Amino acid sequence: MVKIGVFDSGIGGQAIADKLHDLFPAAKIISVNDSANVPYGNRHRGSIIQMTEDAIKPLIKKKCDVIVIACNTATTNAIDDIRKKHPSIHFVGIEPMIKPAAKLTQTKTIAVFATTGTLKSHRYHQLKHRWASQLVVLEPDCSQWATRIENGEAERIDIHSAISEVKRWNADVIVLGCTHYHHIKDRIERAAGPGIHVLEPSDAIGARLDAILSTNSELPE
Repeated sequence: MVKIGVFDSGIGGQAIADKLHDLFPAAKIISVNDSANVPYGNRHRGSIIQMTEDAIKPLIKKKCDVIVIACNTATTNAIDDIRKKHPSIHFVGIEPMIKPAAKLTQTKTIAVFATTGTLKSHRYHQLKHRWASQLVVLEPDCSQWATRIENGEAERIDIHSAISEVKRWNADVIVLGCTHYHHIKDRIERAAGPGIHVLEPSDAIGARLDAILSTNSELPE
């Protein structure tokens, strides 16, 4: 049986794990998080790398065939280092969906809702430079959202200032750049209205895993 590990800094990764249960019913899905250190978004890169490495140890010990880093901050800051350290393991990361957003936008203005750590990361700036250099990219302040969601205060988050900025600049795509924000996706979609697309990476992760599992004959059935 294929073992798929899912790591997130906190509860955000559970939405990804649930989706993978549906997409790969024959696989064993093993989830871990690092609730003791969440959120990662306000920490410096060195700490993010070390915390991610420590947190995925149970998944490595259980011999997961593929490990999903279901955290934008961990992916954008740490996944390259982790891949070098564990070359025999397939790692699938999550990063802000700048490329799909750039292809989808008609107004040439998109918004990225993400943590401070993701927005400051080298990988995020690479994505912006490569795919959104001709676009306006809004980055509303969402720095406290992950902490509040982790603390069970999702319904108390004031999303209106972020949505107001989106509408003021006529953005037509919102990228959810933190898996915690999946817990308030419905609220964001309702506030944004039908003319604004809200992107999150669950389906893209499923497609990437499907490609890995179907092209690696050494993995167990």
